[in-house]
Amino acid sequence: MQLRNLGSSGLQVSVIGLGCNNFGGRIDLEASRKVIHKALDLGITLFDTADVYGNDGGSESALGQTLGARRKDVMLATKFGWPGEGGAPRGASRRYILTAVEASLRRLKTDWIDLYQLHKPDPSTPLEETLRTLDDLLRQGKIRYFGCSNLPAWQVVESQWTSRVLGINGFISCQDEYSLLVRNIERELIPAINAYHLGLLPYFPLASGLLTGKYKQGEAPAQGTRLAKWQNFAQNFLKESNLEKMERLREFSARRGHTLLELAFSWLLAKPAVSSVIAGATRPEQLEENAKAGGWSLTAEELAEVDRLSAPV
Repeated sequence: MQLRNLGSSGLQVSVIGLGCNNFGGRIDLEASRKVIHKALDLGITLFDTADVYGNDGGSESALGQTLGARRKDVMLATKFGWPGEGGAPRGASRRYILTAVEASLRRLKTDWIDLYQLHKPDPSTPLEETLRTLDDLLRQGKIRYFGCSNLPAWQVVESQWTSRVLGINGFISCQDEYSLLVRNIERELIPAINAYHLGLLPYFPLASGLLTGKYKQGEAPAQGTRLAKWQNFAQNFLKESNLEKMERLREFSARRGHTLLELAFSWLLAKPAVSSVIAGATRPEQLEENAKAGGWSLTAEELAEVDRLSAPV
């Protein structure tokens, strides 16, 4: 498994990361253990979770109960600030962060978090307060680095400026939705990421399963699939324009002896800003497919053709 630095930091992560949002919720502890052990066997070192995953803490608890002595072999990333069960307010205030980090450390059964991430913007808290608190946690050794997720480009730029003016540590990464079918961040966020040498961690790289190849144009999602179960995702992704793009990309891959899954991962890893692609799994076999999928080295001509086939309207 290839490793890359996360942005301009010294933190090295596997190019394929494990999204742990299924643990403690969609799959139970035993199933989670099988996925975690397979990830370790494959050389996947970046495990990404959040304090809300698994019904408010179940995902972190599954990792804490499973890793044991292997904790030192992985880069644990978690997040704070997303509203909890029933919409309980959380945010990015100093008061909440100091409580949240202790709870995460306890569930993860660890003394430190490798990458602590602000999960979403908090308009009620000054950015300076959030950054100073994260810097304090870093200096205390409770976290090693910190990043952000789902922030607009202007706020990422403001955070970097604020950190520099205050002379404190700043975000080293952004985790945002990015795939062949969702390319909104290319307009403003990626230029900001490149300008400040941040690492990009794309989530939903398979567009909620649409880029796995298991969905077909003109056919309803098969029973048991994510888009059959979650109607809100189905409405977002099963649009005619997306299905047409998917078919074009499937044909492009097939002509070159590759799968749509391989194209989805390899295209992202060809982007200079991308450090690791975050993908979830409910079965060990899915992890094996993901780990192999990033091995297609696309030529400049192929990348240009893929961009043409998947370009946003």
